[in-house]
Amino acid sequence: MSTGRMRAVRMTHWGGPPVLTEVARPTTRADEVLIRVEAAGVCRSDLHVLDARPGALPYRTPFTLGHEVAGRVAERGPGATGPAVGERVVVYGPWGCGLCSRCAAGAENYCDRRAELDAVRTGTGVGLGRDGGMADFLLVPSGRLLVPVGDLPAAQAAPLSDAGLTAYHAVAGIRPTLPLDGDGDGDGDGDGDGDGRDSGGGGGGGGASVAVIGVGGLGHLAVQILRATTSAQVLAVDVREEALSLADACGAQFGTLLRPDTAEVLRRRAGGGVGVDAVLDFVGSHSSLELAVGALRSGGELAVVGSGGGELTVRKPGALPPGVRISLPFWGTRPELEEVVALARKGVVRVETEEFALSSAPDAIDRLRSGHTRGRTVLVPD
Repeated sequence: MSTGRMRAVRMTHWGGPPVLTEVARPTTRADEVLIRVEAAGVCRSDLHVLDARPGALPYRTPFTLGHEVAGRVAERGPGATGPAVGERVVVYGPWGCGLCSRCAAGAENYCDRRAELDAVRTGTGVGLGRDGGMADFLLVPSGRLLVPVGDLPAAQAAPLSDAGLTAYHAVAGIRPTLPLDGDGDGDGDGDGDGDGRDSGGGGGGGGASVAVIGVGGLGHLAVQILRATTSAQVLAVDVREEALSLADACGAQFGTLLRPDTAEVLRRRAGGGVGVDAVLDFVGSHSSLELAVGALRSGGELAVVGSGGGELTVRKPGALPPGVRISLPFWGTRPELEEVVALARKGVVRVETEEFALSSAPDAIDRLRSGHTRGRTVLVPD
């Protein structure tokens, strides 16, 4: 790599493969901060971007992929604030206008001016229409978008900025209906022994239960976050035995393959046959939504996180249990990212990762597409 140049994995045209190429290394101006990338996650959202039809997304090509980024501050513009040069950080990914009331509160994922930004095709955030972190360096528009990670390994920190944050945000949305972890040890079991399991046997969870559908890159983190921040019983569902093994390792009290009778199995396991209190659907397909509706109790919570193409018919009266509340979480807030990082630094949330060199990014993306990854795929410098 020549002076002033760097490697980057670029989206060059719609429907085309990712291209590992060389581009100019960015320099900072005004409030900008330059990050030397230590790790960048690869996500199914990247596949959606790569496979999108022309005009389907409000982005201009070309741009560098990568919206899960951790690294070290290498340079700051003259007006930059936030972490100092040399400090290790994770990048908050959804970049809003920075001016509206939601952005001011750290909720740039729900920026009030998102439609306006899309209209001028500036992108949703890092790696999504704006140059991302699958590169040697990343230019961040403001220090407000950086969260310090201390000595947390970069390959652990990077996936927290999307997989961890999105899972945390989804859990936060249903948490008011669930009991909190009452013993202060962060293991979610209420017994103070720190083992992450309920020592009393049976269903546990103080009577509340949550079904996690899809124990992949996001779902396995949701299981851990539920155990760390609530005392609800966590019930895991997937179509793969290895995913259920991962759920068990992450602290789920029960796991089952998706079968015709899974809704009834979950209802019985929740206690009394009335249904689960909440469902986190990280798949979003027709079958997963059908399962969610069948397993929920009246007045329950359904958070649809996955984008699997399924649809729900909302009609009153209809198939949905009475009083059910439905949410469509998108990413998360900057304060929530700080909370996820804190959980990871305590050791109560750990990302299952597969690491690849940056130069092997196209192979890593192909492996993700094939469905052979376990947990999160992460690119690291080579």
